[in-house]
Amino acid sequence: MDPQDALLEIARLLERERASRYRAKAFRSAAAIYEGLPTDARTDLNRIRETKGIGDSTFEVIRQALAGQTPTYLVELRGEVEPEIVSALRGRLRGDLHAHTEWSDGTTPIPAMADAARALGHEYLAITDHSPRLRVARGLTAERLRTQLPQVRAESRDGLTMLTGIEVDILDDGRLDQEDGLLGELDVVVASVHSKLSMDPGPMTRRIVTAVSNPRVSVLGHVTGQLVQGDRGTRPPSRFDARAVFEACAEHGVAVEINSRPERHDPPDELLALALEIGCLFSIDSDAHAPGQLSLLDHGAQRAERAGVPAERIVTTWGLDRLLRWAG
Repeated sequence: MDPQDALLEIARLLERERASRYRAKAFRSAAAIYEGLPTDARTDLNRIRETKGIGDSTFEVIRQALAGQTPTYLVELRGEVEPEIVSALRGRLRGDLHAHTEWSDGTTPIPAMADAARALGHEYLAITDHSPRLRVARGLTAERLRTQLPQVRAESRDGLTMLTGIEVDILDDGRLDQEDGLLGELDVVVASVHSKLSMDPGPMTRRIVTAVSNPRVSVLGHVTGQLVQGDRGTRPPSRFDARAVFEACAEHGVAVEINSRPERHDPPDELLALALEIGCLFSIDSDAHAPGQLSLLDHGAQRAERAGVPAERIVTTWGLDRLLRWAG
C-alpha cells in the first residue's frame, strides 16, 4: 500500500468508530507529514523514523506499507470497525447539513472535511460549527464566523458545493446565539439546545417552539439531547411537549434532524414516529466532528427507513437548488 493511504484509512476507521480523537488525529497528522517529505525521503526509513510527528505506531504502518504489506493495524481495524450499512435510502442521500471543523470542536480543517465529502459522493456539505456561548466547544464569534465563510465557499469544486452554516445555540428564552443579520447570510442554520437540558417541560417547550418559529432556522438539531452510549456516558432526553414542538416545525418548514451518531439515537423512536405523523420534514445528518464520521449517515438512513419516513420528506435527498430554496 501507499503509506499515506494506509495512514488515512486508519484515521477514517478510528473516526468512524468514535475512538479517541487524539489517536485518530495522530494518524491523520502523520499522513500529512509523510506527504510533505521530499520524494527521496519517503522510502528512507531512518529519516522517516527521525521525523517529528511520526511516532512508533505510525512509523510501523509506514514501514509495513513500504515493505509491500497491508499494515497489521489496518487489517485489525478493518475487521473490528463495523462496515457501512447498505440501504436504499442511504443511496438517495445527496448531502449533509451538520458537520464541524477545527474552527470549533472538530478535529480537522475545512479542506479535510470537503475531501471526505467528495470521496463519499456528496453533492453538498454544510459546515456548521458552534456559536459563541458554547465556549467549551470554541464557539465562533460573529467575527470568526465572518472570517470562516469565504474559506468554506472556497472548497466548492469537483461536484461538491460547500454550504455556509452554523449550529446555533438555542438560548434559554428561545433566542438564537448569533447576530440575526449574520444568520441571514448563511445557507443553513441548525438550531440546537446544549445547555440546561433538564429544564422543566413547560419552559423547554416554549424555548424550542420560539426557536423553530424563527425564520432563520432550517433544522432542529438533536432534538432531545439524549446520549444512549459512548465515552461521554449516558444522558436522559430533555422533557418537553413534543407534539407542540413538531407542530411548530411543520408549520414553519423546519426539518427535524435525524442525528446519525449512534450514541445519540435522536430523536428516539417514539418521537420520530410522532414527527412523521404530524407531517414534519426531516434532515438526516452526520453531526461529524472528523472526516471519517461523515460516513455515519448510514445509521440515520437505516433508522429513517425502518420508521417508514418517505424519502421525499427528507431534505437531504433533495437536489441543491431545491434545498437552497427551502433553506432560504
